[in-house]
Amino acid sequence: MGRKPRPKPERLGEKLRAIRDALGLSQTGMVRRLGVDGIVASQISEYETDKREPSLLTLLEYARLAGVYMDVLVDDRRDLPAKLPAKPKHS
Repeated sequence: MGRKPRPKPERLGEKLRAIRDALGLSQTGMVRRLGVDGIVASQISEYETDKREPSLLTLLEYARLAGVYMDVLVDDRRDLPAKLPAKPKHS
């Protein structure tokens, strides 16, 4: 018997793309801003097209750049704020 795949957020890719667009960054620029070791520009594309899931640490950096909590990124019922980056909510 195969394992049942774990559920994935359906809107994650679109939210990650919206963050990058709001920041006015290329995929390469996003790699630099995230500052997470081992990520290359092609992975940003894969995140945005839902071909690959970012690590938790990468999601945390996206959330920090956007000024939102991580649950906003992964909860399909929650929308990103209209203006990004949002007012920082992290200390």
